[in-house]
Amino acid sequence: MRWRDVRAVLFDLDGTLLDSAPDLGHAANVLRERRGLAPLPLEAYRPHASSGARGMLAVGLGLGPGDAEFEPAKAEYLQVYEQVMLQRTVPFDGVLELTQRLQALALPWGVVTNKIERFALPIAARVHPLPAAAVVIGGDTTPHAKPHPAPLHEAARRLGVAPAHCIYVGDDERDIVAGRAAGMRTVAACYGYLGQDNAVARWGADAHIDHPLELLNFLDLP
Repeated sequence: MRWRDVRAVLFDLDGTLLDSAPDLGHAANVLRERRGLAPLPLEAYRPHASSGARGMLAVGLGLGPGDAEFEPAKAEYLQVYEQVMLQRTVPFDGVLELTQRLQALALPWGVVTNKIERFALPIAARVHPLPAAAVVIGGDTTPHAKPHPAPLHEAARRLGVAPAHCIYVGDDERDIVAGRAAGMRTVAACYGYLGQDNAVARWGADAHIDHPLELLNFLDLP
């Protein structure tokens, strides 16, 4: 299967372009240590990394949005994460080569993430190859975050490309729901965090990849 009319490729950030779980988990462990708790291994945090602060607090402190302690802990967590978010975060293997290939094809690519701009924009500006992205949309760039299609529509608008000519790649069910709602082709990044139940086959993505470079198999390349 090859898609002949692709004009742009959009990616989720955490778990799709970047392995950010080490920094996300480390920030949660800082909160644990402040409370006299032993740090948890990265493997405990990694499946929940796509859920951001909510996922890290659920694993690290057993807190959810309905708990009275959740909002203060979330504010504390985000303050810590902002200090450490560039220490251990790196692109997944193959991401640099993929983005270089897209650029060589003059095919614009960008980022649409639920990470708010406070974090997404500094990361995009400093973690190679993200400074080459044609657009970066954060979780608070539009009034709605994924799974709402608004962030994806905004990215397509800024690129000047119709959503039907875009691919959206993500490692969370919300990414696929948002991409489908936006009228884009969707690709599930099966090398990413995927969530705890790992039910990728039920997401309804148009395609699945086990390595970033496999995305090239779906493009009609010269």
